[in-house]
Amino acid sequence: MKIAVTRRIPEAGVEVLINAYGREHIRLCEEDSAMTRDALLDFIAGADAILSTVTDTLDAEAMDAAGPDLKVIANMAVGYDNISLEAAAARGIQVTNTPGVLTEATADLAWTLILGAARRAGEAERCLRAGHWDGWGPLQFLGRSVYGQTLGIFGMGRIGRAVARRARGFDMTILYHDAKPLDEETEQHLAARRVEKEVLLRNADILSIHCPLTPETRHAFTINEFRQMKRTAMLVNTSRGPVVKEEDLCVALHEGLIDAAGLDVYEYEPCVYPGLLLEERAFLLPHLGSATVETRGTMAHIAAENIVAALAGRVPPNKVVPGE
Repeated sequence: MKIAVTRRIPEAGVEVLINAYGREHIRLCEEDSAMTRDALLDFIAGADAILSTVTDTLDAEAMDAAGPDLKVIANMAVGYDNISLEAAAARGIQVTNTPGVLTEATADLAWTLILGAARRAGEAERCLRAGHWDGWGPLQFLGRSVYGQTLGIFGMGRIGRAVARRARGFDMTILYHDAKPLDEETEQHLAARRVEKEVLLRNADILSIHCPLTPETRHAFTINEFRQMKRTAMLVNTSRGPVVKEEDLCVALHEGLIDAAGLDVYEYEPCVYPGLLLEERAFLLPHLGSATVETRGTMAHIAAENIVAALAGRVPPNKVVPGE
């Protein structure tokens, strides 16, 4: 038995695997950085199971490099767009993820971006740290109010609903767009109303993205969408970077089509479109959505448990089913 863990992960996950198979059967990457493609293909060769992260592209080539014994890929993430489900199905490989556990942490982070971008926290901190602040001024770093505004949510899954719950404390009007409407009871509990995408764009003061990355949602936000938004509006993205076309977002900010943006994910991670780095009204964080001690530890534990179940011949508790 060989288990390949492609990146340094919290000990909670490592302990599950060692207890199940013994240290000698676990190949651990000790680096806290993504492997090069060649290094990854070599690292997973001969694996029965792979515990992967979102930085690993596991396509047909990678699965073939792992070899015929590969039975399961356990992604330590909710999203799994880094894995070819079609290639896995063709080879009889199960794919799992870690849903639910990072909902609250990511919703918290979305609100960090909402408040930080609205109140120009990034700009203000940079000014202060650089020693440029010369005292309080009545026109200094004027941001925009969040309380009582209209929050638009694009993608009303677990995380979108958690963001909406927090919005009630800010007495916000909540609109959402999702292919699948919420049931009436949940809509009433969240005080949320489903609208078409165009209505969401026109009415949202803050538009927060929480959809999965699919062929349909890739570049769901381009210059066309930004032109439909209020010039005072703000865009926040904690889902997947390619949902937003970064070059167009940069143009929208530079030309004042929208007022601000808060981003935790990027189109070509870890690279960021250079123009965004120069936009003062872009509040940027390095993919911290699930980055709490508790959440990452639980994610690692769940991913490891998925492997144990799959290799024991059981259906993993978090098996990804295409289309669901």
